[in-house]
Amino acid sequence: MTRSFILVLDSLGVGAAPDAAAFGDSGSNTLGHIAEWREAQGQPLRIPHLESLGLAAASHAASGTWPAACAQRDGFTGAWAAAAERSRGKDTPSGHWEMSGVPVDFDWGVFAEPDPCFPPELIRAWTEACGLDGILGDCHASGTEIIARLGDAHVATGRPIVYTSGDSVFQVAVHEEHFGLERLYKICKVAFELLQPYRIARVIARPFTGANGDYKRTANRKDIAVPPPGETLLDVASREGREVIALGKIGDIFAMRGVTQLHKAPDNMGMFDHLMTQVDSAPEGALVFANFVDFDQNYGHRRDLAGYAQALEAFDARLPAFMAKLRPGDLCAFTADHGCDPTFPGSDHTREYVPQLFAGPGVKAQSLGLRESFCDLGQTVARHLGLPALMHGTPLSLSA
Repeated sequence: MTRSFILVLDSLGVGAAPDAAAFGDSGSNTLGHIAEWREAQGQPLRIPHLESLGLAAASHAASGTWPAACAQRDGFTGAWAAAAERSRGKDTPSGHWEMSGVPVDFDWGVFAEPDPCFPPELIRAWTEACGLDGILGDCHASGTEIIARLGDAHVATGRPIVYTSGDSVFQVAVHEEHFGLERLYKICKVAFELLQPYRIARVIARPFTGANGDYKRTANRKDIAVPPPGETLLDVASREGREVIALGKIGDIFAMRGVTQLHKAPDNMGMFDHLMTQVDSAPEGALVFANFVDFDQNYGHRRDLAGYAQALEAFDARLPAFMAKLRPGDLCAFTADHGCDPTFPGSDHTREYVPQLFAGPGVKAQSLGLRESFCDLGQTVARHLGLPALMHGTPLSLSA
C-alpha cells in the first residue's frame, strides 16, 4: 500500500485558460508575470526545485512562453501537465472539489455590485438576528486593506467589517479581543443560513488583532462552506478506511466531509512544518491534502508581486527536505485551484490553467500535456492509492 500527498499552491496559475476572455482575464499568467517582474527588478525568480519538477514546463505548455529566468529544458524529475478548469467559476471550492473529482456545473451566487454590495434586507435580517446595530464595509475589498482602513472604527463601534469579492463569499472581520472569537463564529453561522437562498458558497470568519491602525489577521480563520455536490476523493478514501489528513483550510473547503484529521497553521511555513510531520508519520494508504493559502490571501489578492515571489522561493527552498523523506511508492502532486495574477487590476482571482506536477520514487519524468479538467489529478491519486474510481477524470500514466 502507498501514500499520496496533494499540495495546493493556492492561486499559482500558469497562463490564461481557453475561456479566460469570458471572465475578463485574457492575458493572465500568475507565475509568468511574477517571474517577468522579478527579472525586471534585477532579481530573477529562483525556484530550482519546482522548476526541476516541471513547473516552468507546465507554464510553457499553457501559455507558449517560458517564465523569465527559468532555463531548464530537460532533465526534469517529475511528470507535468497544465489543466484547464471545467467548473463554471474560478473560486476556491470549485477548484478544490474539481481536483478531487467533482466539477461544479452550476453557477454560484455572487454580490456583483462593488459598493454597497449586499442586499439591505439580508443585512437587516442578519443584524437583527445577531443583535448587531450595524456593519462596516459592505463592499468589495482585499481583506488586509479593509481591516487597516476600518479596524479602528470597528474597535470603536463594535460593528463587524463585512465584505466580499468576485468570489461567492461573505467575509466577516472582527477583532478577536474586542468582539470575541466565539461570537464571530456564531454570527457567521447565522449568516450562512441566511445566505442559502443567495447560493453563496462560503462564509469566512476573519479574526484579527492589534491596535491603532496596526492590525494583523490571526490563524483562527474559519470557513463555513456548502458541502461538495458529489462524492469526492476524500469521501472515497475515508469510506475505504484510509486516513485523510487535511492541512490548512482543506477541512473547511470540504465542510469536513471525508476528513479524519485536521491540522492548521498561521502561515505557509507553519503548514510546511505540519507537512514534514506527516511525511514522517502518515500511515500507509493515507491521503495528505494541504493548502498553502498565503500565496492567494496575502499576495495574490493584495497584488503584492514582491511578497508572492519571496513566498514561492521560501516554499521552493524547503522542498528538498520533504522530497527526501518520500517513501518507495509515495506519490506527491503539486497543483493550484485557480490563478490570482498580481499584475491584474482589482483583487479577484484569474481564470487560468493550473500546474499538475507529479513526483515520487516511481514517477517517470515526462510531459502529460494539456488536460481538460482538474479531475484528472484526483482520478490519478485514487488509482495510485488503490481506491475505487471517481465519477470524473482520467487517470494519468506516471510510471515508465
